[in-house]
Amino acid sequence: MSQNLLTIDGAYGEGGGQVLRSALTLALVTGRPFRLVNIRAGRKRPGLRPQHLAAIIGAAGISDARCTGAMVNSTELTFVPAAVAPGNYRFDIGTAGSAPLVLQTLLLPLSRVKGPSSVTVSGGTHVPWSPSFHYLAWQWAPFMERLGCSLKLHLRQAGYYPRGGGIIEAATGGSASLRPLELLERGPLLNLSIISLVSNLPESIARRQADRLVQRLRPCGVEPSCEIVQQPGRGRGTALTVLAQCEHSSLCCSTLGAPGRPSEKVADQAADELLAMLATDGAIDPYLADQLLLPLALAPGSSCLRTTGISGHLLTNAWLIGHFLSAAINIDGVPGEPGLIRVSGLGR
Repeated sequence: MSQNLLTIDGAYGEGGGQVLRSALTLALVTGRPFRLVNIRAGRKRPGLRPQHLAAIIGAAGISDARCTGAMVNSTELTFVPAAVAPGNYRFDIGTAGSAPLVLQTLLLPLSRVKGPSSVTVSGGTHVPWSPSFHYLAWQWAPFMERLGCSLKLHLRQAGYYPRGGGIIEAATGGSASLRPLELLERGPLLNLSIISLVSNLPESIARRQADRLVQRLRPCGVEPSCEIVQQPGRGRGTALTVLAQCEHSSLCCSTLGAPGRPSEKVADQAADELLAMLATDGAIDPYLADQLLLPLALAPGSSCLRTTGISGHLLTNAWLIGHFLSAAINIDGVPGEPGLIRVSGLGR
């Protein structure tokens, strides 16, 4: 095994948990073991946090993998996967760590094996520095469907920082056959959809968020549709998601409320982010560009995407994928600006 063991520097690039999660997914898909060192070395609290540990436990659980160093605060991990098996799985992060990020780690490998699977993850569903449940449901899952990977997502209970306790249920039918994707133009704006939710807070907060966002987006020329939701949750929190559906593609962003933060500020953040994306010629948002890179590297043929912004996450992910796959990935542009992504996938 030592000759095939990849050694990966976890401090490379943005140096966060993404290196770990992508490495776990790729190990499960390729069967290639790896050793990850310097895990989150540049962060304020280096090493594995509970949400990273949950991803490791999940990846090991669906593949009967062997691993060493799987503990909170560990800065080194060795992961030796076995065959991914379909089944019904449940994982509890135990904190407000991101449940969507754990799901993204596991669902692609499970979708590619023969047989249906379900995964339930408990933790944070709408927390800072990670995609919200509604981003996954509104943006990521539909695009994964376009790539040939059918997923179903259900939010049973919301979980916010710091209490967590949210529950996401996901399912895949298995036997996915990935397809390449070309998206160079998003086309005219057709619809604007908003969901504003609160848990254990007055509904008026959700309405104020939504009203302000609708007001900010009206100059786009499309009247936004809005859904106000009182979402069951263990703690108190609020979240706002907006989806801009265009002829060929869509753009999406989410923002979160916080104690003492006016609802109007939450809405303004979402409006500013979406309007900035719409002002570019990009066909997909920077979050999705990063999240689609790995499945496109596995898909057959050539893919080409124009993103509204090149992120550090995207560049780090491209670097990491190169350790496991010989797929050619070319990113034209500079960080923070729109750019073009070309992927010659392997058809694995």
